[in-house]
Amino acid sequence: MRHIRTAALGAAMLALIVSACSLGGGGQASKGTIASQLVLAGPPECPERPFCLKGLTGTYGITFKEFKPTDPGGPITIEALKKGDAQVGLLFTSDPAIAVNGFVLLKDDKQLQLADNLVPVVRQAALDANPVIEDALNAVMAKLDQAALTDLNKQVTVDGKAVPEVAKAWVEAGGFSFSGGSGSVTVGSTNFYEQEILGEIFAQVLEQAGITVERKFQLGNREIVFPALESGEIDILAEYAATALEFVNAGAGEASTDPAATVVKFNEHLASRGLVALAFAAATDQNGFVVTKATADKYGLVSISDLAKPAP
Repeated sequence: MRHIRTAALGAAMLALIVSACSLGGGGQASKGTIASQLVLAGPPECPERPFCLKGLTGTYGITFKEFKPTDPGGPITIEALKKGDAQVGLLFTSDPAIAVNGFVLLKDDKQLQLADNLVPVVRQAALDANPVIEDALNAVMAKLDQAALTDLNKQVTVDGKAVPEVAKAWVEAGGFSFSGGSGSVTVGSTNFYEQEILGEIFAQVLEQAGITVERKFQLGNREIVFPALESGEIDILAEYAATALEFVNAGAGEASTDPAATVVKFNEHLASRGLVALAFAAATDQNGFVVTKATADKYGLVSISDLAKPAP
C-alpha cells in the first residue's frame, strides 16, 4: 500500500514539474509569438478596424502583448516608437517619417490592405490627341517604388525643398526620354502634397515629350477634382486605386487587395466618364505597420508574417 502511494506521489510530482516547465520553464513555445512580446500603437479605433488590429488578428493570427491608442499615423505614434513605449506602429506607407526615423516598413505579405497603389487617371480625349501620354506616365509608374515615393515626400515636407526642384531631380535621374507630343494638357491635384509632387513629375515628363502643360494643383477634394476631370478643366490626376474606385462606385465594396483587379474594376466605372486609369505603380499610400530598425534586427522582422513566429 505504501509502495503504491509513493509511486502515485512520485507521478504527481513529475506531472507538476512538467507542467511548470511548459508554463514558465523557458522553452520556446512558452514564450509565445514575437507579437505577444510587443506593443502595437495606432488610432483608438484600430482594435475594431478590419485593416488594423482586427485584420492583423484575422489575417495573420497575431495577438499583441498590448494595444496603445495613439493617433492615425501621426506624431504621437512616431514618438511612442522612438521612446520604446510601443514596438509596432501604424503609419501610412509613404509617410516621410519612415525615412526620417529609419523605421522598417513591414511587408504586407498576406495582403491585408486594399490596393491603394498610385495610378494616373487621364481623360480619354487627351490620350487620343497624344498617345505619348500613356507611354510617358506608364514609364513614371514603373520607376515609382515605395522607397522613391517616401523619399520624394521627405524632400518636400521635411527637407523643405520646392516641389518643382524635387520633381526635376527625380525625372533627370530616371532618364526619361519621350517625344512626339503636341498641343497642351492640364495636370491637376487635390489638396494633398503627395499628389502635387506626382502631378509635377507628370508635367515635367510630358513637357520633355513636347506637350505644353498647365498646372492646376491644390484644387480641393475628390468631389471637386473628379468633376474637373470629366469636364475637361484638367486632363490628368494622380490617384490611389482602391480609394478612387470606391469613390466612383459610391462605396460598393469592389476594391480588393489585388492592384491589377482593382484597376480593371476602376476602369469599368471610368469608361462612361470619358476617363481611363493607366498602369499602377508599386508604390502605395495605405495603412502600413512599422518597427524601429533595432526591433527589426532583434527579431529578424521583414514582413508582418514574421510577427507570428515563435519569440526567441
